[in-house]
Amino acid sequence: MSAMKWNKLGKIFDPTHHKLPNGCMQFAQSPQALVFDDFVRIYFSTRSVDKSSGKYLSHIAFVDMQKNLRDVIRVSDKSVIPLGGLGSFDEHGIFPMSVMRHGDAVYGYTCGWNRRVSVSVDTAIGLAISRDDGLTFQRIGDGPVLSASLHEPCLVGDGFVKVIGDVFHMWYIFGTGWKKFSSDAAPDRTYKIGHAISSDGINWTKEEARQIIPDKLGPDESQALPTVIEIDGRHHMFFCYRQSFDFRNNRERGYRIGHAYSDDLANWTRDDMNPLLDVTPGDWDADMLCYPHVFECDGKVYLLYNGNEFGRYGFGLAELII
Repeated sequence: MSAMKWNKLGKIFDPTHHKLPNGCMQFAQSPQALVFDDFVRIYFSTRSVDKSSGKYLSHIAFVDMQKNLRDVIRVSDKSVIPLGGLGSFDEHGIFPMSVMRHGDAVYGYTCGWNRRVSVSVDTAIGLAISRDDGLTFQRIGDGPVLSASLHEPCLVGDGFVKVIGDVFHMWYIFGTGWKKFSSDAAPDRTYKIGHAISSDGINWTKEEARQIIPDKLGPDESQALPTVIEIDGRHHMFFCYRQSFDFRNNRERGYRIGHAYSDDLANWTRDDMNPLLDVTPGDWDADMLCYPHVFECDGKVYLLYNGNEFGRYGFGLAELII
Protein backbone atom coordinates (compact mmCIF):
# COMPACT_ATOMS: atom_id res chain seq x y z
CA MET A 1 0.00 0.00 0.00
CA SER A 2 1.48 3.34 -1.08
CA ALA A 3 2.20 5.94 1.56
CA MET A 4 -0.40 8.64 2.12
CA LYS A 5 0.01 11.89 4.01
CA TRP A 6 -2.28 14.62 5.29
CA ASN A 7 -1.31 18.22 4.63
CA LYS A 8 -3.00 20.40 7.24
CA LEU A 9 -4.50 23.57 5.77
CA GLY A 10 -5.56 25.13 9.08
CA LYS A 11 -8.87 26.16 10.60
CA ILE A 12 -11.29 27.38 7.94
CA PHE A 13 -14.45 28.30 9.88
CA ASP A 14 -15.07 29.82 13.31
CA PRO A 15 -18.75 30.00 14.32
CA THR A 16 -18.11 32.78 16.84
CA HIS A 17 -17.41 35.13 13.92
CA HIS A 18 -20.84 34.65 12.33
CA LYS A 19 -24.52 35.09 13.18
CA LEU A 20 -26.09 31.63 13.43
CA PRO A 21 -29.78 30.63 13.49
CA ASN A 22 -31.65 29.54 16.63
CA GLY A 23 -29.64 31.87 18.86
CA CYS A 24 -26.55 29.64 18.53
CA MET A 25 -23.21 31.31 19.26
CA GLN A 26 -20.59 28.58 19.57
CA PHE A 27 -19.72 25.13 18.21
CA ALA A 28 -19.45 23.99 14.60
CA GLN A 29 -19.23 20.24 15.19
CA SER A 30 -19.04 17.36 12.75
CA PRO A 31 -18.66 19.30 9.47
CA GLN A 32 -20.17 17.39 6.51
CA ALA A 33 -19.69 18.48 2.89
CA LEU A 34 -22.13 18.60 -0.01
CA VAL A 35 -20.29 19.54 -3.20
CA PHE A 36 -22.02 21.72 -5.82
CA ASP A 37 -20.73 22.77 -9.25
CA ASP A 38 -19.27 26.05 -8.04
CA PHE A 39 -19.25 25.93 -4.22
CA VAL A 40 -19.23 23.55 -1.25
CA ARG A 41 -21.95 23.51 1.41
CA ILE A 42 -20.71 22.33 4.80
CA TYR A 43 -23.31 21.31 7.37
CA PHE A 44 -22.41 21.34 11.05
CA SER A 45 -23.99 21.06 14.48
CA THR A 46 -24.10 24.16 16.61
CA ARG A 47 -25.63 24.76 20.04
CA SER A 48 -28.20 26.91 21.78
CA VAL A 49 -29.16 26.83 25.44
CA ASP A 50 -32.44 25.25 26.51
CA LYS A 51 -33.96 27.96 28.71
CA SER A 52 -36.04 25.43 30.64
CA SER A 53 -33.04 23.37 31.79
CA GLY A 54 -29.93 25.42 31.07
CA LYS A 55 -28.58 22.52 28.97
CA TYR A 56 -27.48 22.57 25.36
CA LEU A 57 -29.63 21.86 22.32
CA SER A 58 -27.81 20.88 19.09
CA HIS A 59 -29.06 22.42 15.84
CA ILE A 60 -27.98 21.94 12.21
CA ALA A 61 -26.64 24.93 10.28
CA PHE A 62 -24.46 25.27 7.18
CA VAL A 63 -21.84 27.48 5.60
CA ASP A 64 -21.40 27.83 1.84
CA MET A 65 -17.77 28.25 0.82
CA GLN A 66 -15.94 28.87 -2.42
CA LYS A 67 -14.20 25.79 -3.76
CA ASN A 68 -10.92 27.12 -2.42
CA LEU A 69 -12.50 26.18 0.95
CA ARG A 70 -11.35 29.48 2.37
CA ASP A 71 -13.86 32.16 1.39
CA VAL A 72 -17.29 32.14 3.02
CA ILE A 73 -20.18 32.90 0.67
CA ARG A 74 -22.95 32.75 3.28
CA VAL A 75 -24.06 31.12 6.50
CA SER A 76 -27.58 29.72 6.90
CA ASP A 77 -29.93 32.17 8.60
CA LYS A 78 -32.84 29.77 9.12
CA SER A 79 -33.26 26.31 10.62
CA VAL A 80 -32.11 23.57 8.26
CA ILE A 81 -34.26 21.05 10.15
CA PRO A 82 -36.26 21.64 13.35
CA LEU A 83 -35.70 19.50 16.42
CA GLY A 84 -38.08 16.65 17.14
CA GLY A 85 -41.27 16.92 19.13
CA LEU A 86 -41.96 16.18 22.78
CA GLY A 87 -40.63 12.77 23.79
CA SER A 88 -39.11 11.98 20.38
CA PHE A 89 -35.67 10.50 19.74
CA ASP A 90 -34.33 13.84 18.48
CA GLU A 91 -36.06 16.17 20.92
CA HIS A 92 -32.86 17.61 22.40
CA GLY A 93 -30.55 17.81 19.43
CA ILE A 94 -29.28 16.62 16.07
CA PHE A 95 -25.55 15.92 15.92
CA PRO A 96 -24.34 15.04 13.37
CA MET A 97 -26.29 15.13 10.09
CA SER A 98 -24.63 13.28 7.22
CA VAL A 99 -25.81 14.25 3.72
CA MET A 100 -25.73 12.49 0.36
CA ARG A 101 -27.29 13.08 -3.03
CA HIS A 102 -29.83 10.52 -4.22
CA GLY A 103 -31.52 11.24 -7.53
CA ASP A 104 -32.75 14.83 -7.42
CA ALA A 105 -33.00 14.83 -3.63
CA VAL A 106 -30.54 15.19 -0.77
CA TYR A 107 -30.82 12.58 1.99
CA GLY A 108 -29.86 13.72 5.46
CA TYR A 109 -29.14 11.00 8.01
CA THR A 110 -29.55 12.59 11.41
CA CYS A 111 -28.25 11.52 14.78
CA GLY A 112 -31.00 12.48 17.19
CA TRP A 113 -30.28 13.06 20.88
CA ASN A 114 -32.69 12.76 23.78
CA ARG A 115 -31.93 13.16 27.46
CA ARG A 116 -32.25 10.38 30.00
CA VAL A 117 -32.42 10.34 33.79
CA SER A 118 -29.87 7.75 34.93
CA VAL A 119 -27.46 8.55 32.09
CA SER A 120 -27.07 11.74 30.10
CA VAL A 121 -28.41 10.79 26.65
CA ASP A 122 -29.49 8.19 24.17
CA THR A 123 -29.32 8.48 20.38
CA ALA A 124 -30.80 7.01 17.21
CA ILE A 125 -30.53 7.63 13.45
CA GLY A 126 -33.28 9.35 11.49
CA LEU A 127 -33.76 10.24 7.84
CA ALA A 128 -34.87 13.60 6.46
CA ILE A 129 -35.05 14.48 2.77
CA SER A 130 -34.43 17.80 1.04
CA ARG A 131 -36.10 18.74 -2.24
CA ASP A 132 -34.57 22.25 -2.36
CA ASP A 133 -30.89 21.35 -2.83
CA GLY A 134 -30.20 20.99 0.85
CA LEU A 135 -31.56 24.29 2.17
CA THR A 136 -34.22 22.58 4.30
CA PHE A 137 -34.98 18.97 5.23
CA GLN A 138 -38.25 17.22 6.09
CA ARG A 139 -38.37 14.03 8.17
CA ILE A 140 -39.86 10.98 6.51
CA GLY A 141 -41.41 10.17 9.90
CA ASP A 142 -41.16 11.03 13.57
CA GLY A 143 -39.21 7.90 14.47
CA PRO A 144 -35.71 6.66 13.62
CA VAL A 145 -34.65 4.38 10.75
CA LEU A 146 -31.92 2.73 12.87
CA SER A 147 -31.91 2.47 16.65
CA ALA A 148 -31.11 0.26 19.61
CA SER A 149 -31.80 -3.45 19.21
CA LEU A 150 -31.28 -6.76 20.97
CA HIS A 151 -27.48 -6.75 20.95
CA GLU A 152 -26.93 -3.03 20.35
CA PRO A 153 -28.65 -1.75 23.46
CA CYS A 154 -28.06 2.01 23.24
CA LEU A 155 -26.48 4.96 21.49
CA VAL A 156 -26.97 4.10 17.82
CA GLY A 157 -25.82 7.13 15.83
CA ASP A 158 -23.28 8.80 13.54
CA GLY A 159 -24.67 7.17 10.40
CA PHE A 160 -22.63 7.68 7.22
CA VAL A 161 -24.36 6.34 4.10
CA LYS A 162 -22.94 5.58 0.68
CA VAL A 163 -24.52 3.78 -2.28
CA ILE A 164 -22.14 1.21 -3.78
CA GLY A 165 -23.55 -0.70 -6.72
CA ASP A 166 -27.26 -0.90 -5.94
CA VAL A 167 -26.79 -1.25 -2.20
CA PHE A 168 -27.01 1.43 0.47
CA HIS A 169 -24.22 0.92 3.01
CA MET A 170 -24.35 2.58 6.41
CA TRP A 171 -21.44 2.77 8.81
CA TYR A 172 -22.58 3.89 12.23
CA ILE A 173 -21.80 3.57 15.92
CA PHE A 174 -23.56 1.49 18.56
CA GLY A 175 -23.18 1.65 22.30
CA THR A 176 -21.92 -1.37 24.20
CA GLY A 177 -23.12 0.15 27.46
CA TRP A 178 -22.60 2.72 30.20
CA LYS A 179 -20.23 2.40 33.13
CA LYS A 180 -19.10 4.41 36.16
CA PHE A 181 -15.33 4.35 35.92
CA SER A 182 -15.02 5.79 39.43
CA SER A 183 -17.47 6.03 42.30
CA ASP A 184 -17.76 9.81 42.20
CA ALA A 185 -17.95 10.18 38.41
CA ALA A 186 -20.97 10.37 36.14
CA PRO A 187 -21.45 7.29 33.92
CA ASP A 188 -19.50 7.27 30.65
CA ARG A 189 -20.38 5.44 27.45
CA THR A 190 -18.45 3.20 25.09
CA TYR A 191 -19.34 2.74 21.43
CA LYS A 192 -18.01 0.87 18.43
CA ILE A 193 -18.41 1.11 14.65
CA GLY A 194 -20.93 -1.18 12.96
CA HIS A 195 -22.36 -1.73 9.47
CA ALA A 196 -25.83 -2.10 7.94
CA ILE A 197 -27.19 -2.44 4.41
CA SER A 198 -30.41 -1.41 2.69
CA SER A 199 -32.03 -1.50 -0.73
CA ASP A 200 -33.86 1.82 -0.31
CA GLY A 201 -32.00 3.81 2.35
CA ILE A 202 -34.95 3.48 4.74
CA ASN A 203 -35.25 -0.16 5.79
CA TRP A 204 -31.94 -1.41 7.16
CA THR A 205 -30.42 -4.77 8.05
CA LYS A 206 -27.65 -4.59 10.63
CA GLU A 207 -24.67 -6.83 11.01
CA GLU A 208 -25.89 -7.00 14.57
CA ALA A 209 -23.24 -6.20 17.19
CA ARG A 210 -20.30 -6.90 14.87
CA GLN A 211 -17.54 -4.44 15.69
CA ILE A 212 -15.90 -3.99 12.30
CA ILE A 213 -12.88 -1.90 13.38
CA PRO A 214 -10.50 -3.52 15.91
CA ASP A 215 -9.62 -1.63 19.09
CA LYS A 216 -6.26 0.07 19.47
CA LEU A 217 -6.71 1.24 23.07
CA GLY A 218 -8.43 -1.88 24.41
CA PRO A 219 -12.07 -2.66 25.17
CA ASP A 220 -12.72 0.80 26.64
CA GLU A 221 -11.91 2.50 23.35
CA SER A 222 -14.79 4.54 21.97
CA GLN A 223 -14.97 4.90 18.19
CA ALA A 224 -17.08 7.58 16.51
CA LEU A 225 -18.13 9.20 13.24
CA PRO A 226 -17.00 6.84 10.46
CA THR A 227 -16.64 8.29 6.96
CA VAL A 228 -15.71 6.20 3.89
CA ILE A 229 -14.16 7.05 0.52
CA GLU A 230 -12.83 4.97 -2.37
CA ILE A 231 -9.29 5.71 -3.52
CA ASP A 232 -7.72 3.69 -6.34
CA GLY A 233 -10.20 0.83 -5.93
CA ARG A 234 -9.74 0.47 -2.18
CA HIS A 235 -12.19 1.66 0.48
CA HIS A 236 -10.77 3.87 3.21
CA MET A 237 -12.51 4.71 6.47
CA PHE A 238 -11.62 7.61 8.72
CA PHE A 239 -13.09 7.92 12.20
CA CYS A 240 -12.18 9.27 15.63
CA TYR A 241 -11.38 7.31 18.74
CA ARG A 242 -10.59 7.97 22.41
CA GLN A 243 -10.57 6.47 25.86
CA SER A 244 -14.09 6.10 27.30
CA PHE A 245 -13.39 8.15 30.43
CA ASP A 246 -11.21 11.09 31.51
CA PHE A 247 -11.10 12.26 27.89
CA ARG A 248 -12.70 15.70 28.13
CA ASN A 249 -9.79 17.54 29.74
CA ASN A 250 -6.94 15.02 29.51
CA ARG A 251 -5.31 15.55 26.12
CA GLU A 252 -3.52 12.19 26.29
CA ARG A 253 -6.91 10.40 26.44
CA GLY A 254 -8.79 12.66 24.02
CA TYR A 255 -9.96 12.08 20.46
CA ARG A 256 -7.57 11.26 17.63
CA ILE A 257 -8.20 10.39 13.96
CA GLY A 258 -8.10 6.70 13.04
CA HIS A 259 -7.93 5.00 9.64
CA ALA A 260 -8.77 1.57 8.23
CA TYR A 261 -8.99 0.14 4.73
CA SER A 262 -10.91 -2.65 3.03
CA ASP A 263 -11.03 -4.31 -0.37
CA ASP A 264 -14.37 -6.07 0.15
CA LEU A 265 -16.39 -3.80 2.49
CA ALA A 266 -16.50 -6.67 4.98
CA ASN A 267 -13.02 -6.96 6.44
CA TRP A 268 -11.19 -3.86 7.59
CA THR A 269 -7.49 -3.47 8.38
CA ARG A 270 -6.69 -0.75 10.87
CA ASP A 271 -3.74 1.46 9.98
CA ASP A 272 -3.82 4.76 11.87
CA MET A 273 -0.23 5.61 10.90
CA ASN A 274 -0.85 5.74 7.14
CA PRO A 275 -1.94 8.43 6.76
CA LEU A 276 -1.28 9.94 10.19
CA LEU A 277 -3.15 13.08 11.20
CA ASP A 278 -1.97 14.20 14.60
CA VAL A 279 -2.23 17.17 16.95
CA THR A 280 -0.16 20.31 16.39
CA PRO A 281 1.26 21.64 19.70
CA GLY A 282 0.16 25.16 20.48
CA ASP A 283 -2.42 25.26 17.71
CA TRP A 284 -6.23 25.13 17.60
CA ASP A 285 -6.00 21.31 17.42
CA ALA A 286 -3.29 20.79 20.04
CA ASP A 287 -5.47 18.80 22.45
CA MET A 288 -7.72 16.69 20.24
CA LEU A 289 -8.74 15.80 16.68
CA CYS A 290 -12.32 14.66 16.27
CA TYR A 291 -15.38 14.29 14.02
CA PRO A 292 -13.70 13.73 10.63
CA HIS A 293 -15.47 13.88 7.29
CA VAL A 294 -13.69 12.90 4.07
CA PHE A 295 -14.86 14.02 0.63
CA GLU A 296 -13.66 14.61 -2.92
CA CYS A 297 -13.73 17.99 -4.62
CA ASP A 298 -12.29 18.75 -8.06
CA GLY A 299 -10.07 15.67 -7.99
CA LYS A 300 -8.67 16.29 -4.51
CA VAL A 301 -9.45 14.39 -1.32
CA TYR A 302 -10.09 16.56 1.74
CA LEU A 303 -10.79 15.87 5.38
CA LEU A 304 -12.83 18.23 7.55
CA TYR A 305 -12.36 17.84 11.29
CA ASN A 306 -12.77 19.52 14.68
CA GLY A 307 -10.03 20.34 17.15
CA ASN A 308 -9.93 21.45 20.77
CA GLU A 309 -13.08 21.47 22.92
CA PHE A 310 -14.99 19.26 20.49
CA GLY A 311 -15.37 22.00 17.88
CA ARG A 312 -16.41 24.92 20.08
CA TYR A 313 -14.43 27.31 17.87
CA GLY A 314 -14.92 25.68 14.50
CA PHE A 315 -13.38 23.22 12.09
CA GLY A 316 -10.32 22.83 9.92
CA LEU A 317 -9.22 21.11 6.74
CA ALA A 318 -6.53 18.72 5.60
CA GLU A 319 -5.69 17.58 2.06
CA LEU A 320 -4.62 14.03 1.24
CA ILE A 321 -1.29 13.73 -0.53
CA ILE A 322 -0.89 10.36 -2.27
